[in-house]
Amino acid sequence: MINKIGKNIIVVKNLVRSFIDGERVTNVLKGISLEIQEGEFVAIMGRSGAGKSTTLYQLSLLDDPTSGEIILDERDTHTLSQDDKTKFRLNRLGYVFQDYSLMSDLTALENVALPLLMQGKSKDFAFKRAEESLLEVGLSHVIDHIPANLSGGEQQRVSIARAIVHSPKIIFADEPTANLDHISSLNVMEIFKKLNKVKGITIVMVTHEDEYTKIVDRVIKLDDGRIV
Repeated sequence: MINKIGKNIIVVKNLVRSFIDGERVTNVLKGISLEIQEGEFVAIMGRSGAGKSTTLYQLSLLDDPTSGEIILDERDTHTLSQDDKTKFRLNRLGYVFQDYSLMSDLTALENVALPLLMQGKSKDFAFKRAEESLLEVGLSHVIDHIPANLSGGEQQRVSIARAIVHSPKIIFADEPTANLDHISSLNVMEIFKKLNKVKGITIVMVTHEDEYTKIVDRVIKLDDGRIV
């Protein structure tokens, strides 16, 4: 069991995200400030349109804020070039999406190995670590299967294996159980709990499932682009 050490791994100050359509400006995030400690399991919740996924995309460097500061693992991200942000994501962050985001023509093993291959690791090393990651999520028996031959729950577990193959410090998950049945959802949440409690990986998860409030350490509630 990993003890939480209390260092802030995510610091957000006055985060604003606006979208412009012609002369119309839509302010989706309206000055969000928050801190997340290393080793925390945090849920971002709120009604539809509250800004949950937009917040996650800002924190995970998948989108650029209109203004404000985002500090990840003591790195001020607004000073990073786009290339540096790509490297930062590839080396320190893991992602799990609602739609799994797997490459349809690659096997489970190949999908999981991708982050390491993109880092320039050898194929032997990448595939060995991919096997280990698939074993960790209970899928060592499907390494040669393509996504179309896997259930939704299995595809999401492949996605989690891909997210952890390079030992990230933070996992960002956007509605990871939204397309899954109840049993598959519970399996996914058990894996997240293990990754958080045993490995100490910080997890930030957008969800609309109230039952997960019993699993996470803390809930950040959004309403109309603000923390409430």
